[in-house]
Amino acid sequence: MSPTLSITRLLLQTTLLSLTLTTAAQAQDPNLGIDPTLARQIAAIPAIDNHAHPLLPPPADAHVLQEADRDFDALPVDEMEPQTDVLAWRPDNPQLPAAWRALWNVTATVPLTPEATKRLQAARAAVKLREGAHFDAWLLAQSNTQTMLANRVAMASPSGTAMGPGFRWVPYADTLLFPLDNATLAAANPDRRLFFPLEDKVRARYLAALHLTTIPPTLADYLTQVVTPTLERHKAAGAVAEKFEIAYLRDFNFTDIPQSQAAAIYAANRNNPTPDLTAYTQLQNFLFRYIAAECGRLGLAVHLHTMSGGGGYFSIAGDNPLLLESIFNDPRLRKTDFVMLHGGWPFVREAGALLQKPNVYLDLSQETLTFPPRTLATWLREWLETFPDKVLFGTDGYPYNDAMGWEESTWIASRNGRAALGLALTGMLHDGEITPQRAQQIAAKVLHTNAATLYNIP
Repeated sequence: MSPTLSITRLLLQTTLLSLTLTTAAQAQDPNLGIDPTLARQIAAIPAIDNHAHPLLPPPADAHVLQEADRDFDALPVDEMEPQTDVLAWRPDNPQLPAAWRALWNVTATVPLTPEATKRLQAARAAVKLREGAHFDAWLLAQSNTQTMLANRVAMASPSGTAMGPGFRWVPYADTLLFPLDNATLAAANPDRRLFFPLEDKVRARYLAALHLTTIPPTLADYLTQVVTPTLERHKAAGAVAEKFEIAYLRDFNFTDIPQSQAAAIYAANRNNPTPDLTAYTQLQNFLFRYIAAECGRLGLAVHLHTMSGGGGYFSIAGDNPLLLESIFNDPRLRKTDFVMLHGGWPFVREAGALLQKPNVYLDLSQETLTFPPRTLATWLREWLETFPDKVLFGTDGYPYNDAMGWEESTWIASRNGRAALGLALTGMLHDGEITPQRAQQIAAKVLHTNAATLYNIP
């Protein structure tokens, strides 16, 4: 280990110790009613964050102008037409002042005034300058996060700025489902009019990485020359899972289509500017199962957005996790691990019931930001009473706006998630369902062990 890495690790350990004591004190708020011993134990567990969208750290050379980082999402939601945002996504989220104090030592109230905005931006810039290329590692330390699964199109910029060793890659596979002309799909509503051109750009990047400029003439060639090589390239570059944001683009009803039928659809529509949409849906259905099977072969988990999402045209009914049951019941896919991201809200009980499938998990990401701890603890407790080995911690840290970047959303979601976990387990303790030792074991599973086992993370 180099001297620089040794010093960095020592600094992070010191920061984590301080953070543990601070978080424990916060978690023991008598208004929450969390068992104090359990609160201290939960605060001390280094988390594996199953799902977030971190931005690249500043360049190692402070004099180099930082590039605009848009790879934090294949489908960024910041350019969509206005919708009714949940309170937690708004710049007047009442939890923001605590995050600003903790991260940047800035005292301000919501909503930010122009003068307070300038102070906040200056404080952020000062911390980034101080931490430099280690900024992302510093940020993880502020929430006692050992490892964060980074949902990104790429883990490095063209100039070479890259995510640090505390991150694991989760690239996007949606574009592989849509190899035909997508103009007709994009016309469905304003959200998809924005999203499908973005998917086309990702596909162009994937093709370029394989030294291709267009999709091959047959489905068999597309599978062997594009789909499988792309997944293998991701795996070789360190990916631990493939992410599907498919709920923003269509529903979850992936019927089982034979390859011969899909091949005929592909051949008939490859050069058609207006492919038959019913047939195109069937091709997507085949491709989803093929990709899921290949992920299982490669040891990549499949992550699925399963929560009411951003945008005024998002299909909440089409996002019902129960629509995935035929996928989870497919014996050809039992070697593939599936993770329902965001706990399936509002279908939280349906998502919890699906955990009886041996290869299905769910995480708390986004729920830990969207809902206060006491609300989240209600359905979290039910999951822990039934399938504690299948629940994963997560934040969905994301750059929402000037008031709440991925840093603040990660900090708030981590704090809420630990508090919700403490509340759920305290209730189980008080009702005699578990012992204190068992409560600590479950907390470790949710925050760390379940994900460490799933992704083989030390």
